[in-house]
Amino acid sequence: MIPINPPSLQSLSPGGSARVTSLPKGGDMRRRFQDLGLIEGTVVQCLYKSPLGDPSAYLIRGAVIALRNSDAGTVGVEPIAEAEGSPVIEKAVRHGAV
Repeated sequence: MIPINPPSLQSLSPGGSARVTSLPKGGDMRRRFQDLGLIEGTVVQCLYKSPLGDPSAYLIRGAVIALRNSDAGTVGVEPIAEAEGSPVIEKAVRHGAV
């Protein structure tokens, strides 16, 4: 049987939004993500992908954060409808984060 991997932050296309469902189980990266405000339930939007695809820029709690694909791939997400994520983007634009 082929294991099915849940979607990760890395799989988001620019403009796509998702809700964080899981983080790495432990270690420094989990702590770093939490320090950035990336915890379970956080709504994240992919803003840009570099021309070569790595890194990508994400809007996380009003701040634009660049993450390598190898790190973004460890964050489990649940894609959400565009309308559900849009207030986050509008607020970030009002505050000059985007």
